[in-house]
Amino acid sequence: MNDLMDRAIPDAQRGNWVDHSAPQWSRPYLRLARIDRPIGWWLLVLPCWWSAALVAIYQGKSVPSLSDLALFLIGAVAMRGAGSTYNDIVDRDLDARVARTRSRPIASGQIGVKAAALFCALQCLVGLFVLLSFNHFAIGLGFLSMLPVLIYPFMKRITSWPQAVLGLAFSWGALMGWATAEGALAAPALWLYSAAIAWTMGYDTIYAIQDIEDDAIAGIRSTARLFGAKTPLAVGIFYGITTIFTFAAIFAAGAGWIAYGAAAMFSAHLFSQALRIRLEDGALALRLFQSNRNAGLLLFAGLALDAAVRHVLPTLFG
Repeated sequence: MNDLMDRAIPDAQRGNWVDHSAPQWSRPYLRLARIDRPIGWWLLVLPCWWSAALVAIYQGKSVPSLSDLALFLIGAVAMRGAGSTYNDIVDRDLDARVARTRSRPIASGQIGVKAAALFCALQCLVGLFVLLSFNHFAIGLGFLSMLPVLIYPFMKRITSWPQAVLGLAFSWGALMGWATAEGALAAPALWLYSAAIAWTMGYDTIYAIQDIEDDAIAGIRSTARLFGAKTPLAVGIFYGITTIFTFAAIFAAGAGWIAYGAAAMFSAHLFSQALRIRLEDGALALRLFQSNRNAGLLLFAGLALDAAVRHVLPTLFG
């Protein structure tokens, strides 16, 4: 039983503190919340941060709201954990049939469904506290995000495009950052949301390469299976759409050359991923997928720097 409870997930970050330092009783719950795989909450929070930085440019502020950035991070960790817990409850039978996922806590029997459901509710409660700290428009918008979250786990059973539904859910922060600052939505936020959806479809298609063979046996559908040998081209197209919509969002917000430069470097990073894809190399696919954290941070840093410079230069030379 102790060996079962200490079982790590194959794609967990090596040397993570959950596997080595967390109390043994807590490890299955921390793995259920994906605390050992921080890439998930990074990819969830980055559109929030992009949007917060973009709206700072739009409002003529020197920095995005630091309190909002912190709250988005807390909310992303909590809601990514809740979403993953819910997903594993729904997918427990499918997970048991796929090599990469059969050691997940519910599929392997480390945690029962009732205990997992309670854990999911507790994580949702943390997310709710974060959401209720925002304005009324942002609160309502946040509740709407639950629709794609709730239907996502079922999409892999009925469509080859579950990555599109994941994009709708994981990109919601591109709307929330703007709504939290403005109390409404505008064109830049909608362009940014569209960019984040395409970005998610690209990186999650890369992620799905790891499971192509097992997914075919288990009857799980994905864009990686759909496109097959043309997956690198499909990812390139997704990333091309990401680039177009990102530049549209920057233009609509009235951003400056630093933001455009960061978007260009972000785009170059994405296209380099598409060029390096090898369908037979699941380990490479995981590394390319994880590299999207750095790509997203690059864009955020550029947007934040653009806001700061555009605010400071008129003061220095005005």
